[in-house]
Amino acid sequence: MMHALNTLTLVTLLVLAVAWDLRTRRIPNALTLTGFLVALALDAAAGWDPFMDGLAGAGIALALTFPLVLLGGLGGGDAKLLAAVGAFLGREDLFTALLVTALVGGVMAIAMAVRRGALGQVLADCGSLLTGLVRSGMPGATVEPAAARRTIHTPGVLAIPYGVAIGVGALAGWLV
Repeated sequence: MMHALNTLTLVTLLVLAVAWDLRTRRIPNALTLTGFLVALALDAAAGWDPFMDGLAGAGIALALTFPLVLLGGLGGGDAKLLAAVGAFLGREDLFTALLVTALVGGVMAIAMAVRRGALGQVLADCGSLLTGLVRSGMPGATVEPAAARRTIHTPGVLAIPYGVAIGVGALAGWLV
């Protein structure tokens, strides 16, 4: 019974997030917070270990996506949706979800860039993002604030509705 309720709730969250992201290019805080809290409540109802696993999954998702948000390569709603997904899936299944999400998001970005004739700029932006990630881990390094660079919020930058990739990745993490 709990498994079916988790599945229904996760799928509902993902459908709403994908629809909202496709329509507005944003994923609302109310949706991600509700999903996160419901996931933890369902985890807690299943016992202490599932609750801690869900909390760990959410924490790992935030820890891995927060640097991307700071560098302007990922939206805050996307990171919070991944935290809610982590609360549903737990630590182990989260990694499958993150891998599939990254692959689907990459394919979406390349396809959109090719369609718009912007592949060179997208590759340059990815290089800048990766350089920022590497530099942020070096002792004494300072990272240029996202506002001073091209980010997903810069007008004209190719931005994809990453909620779609998260939805596919989360379902893969759940099913695998």
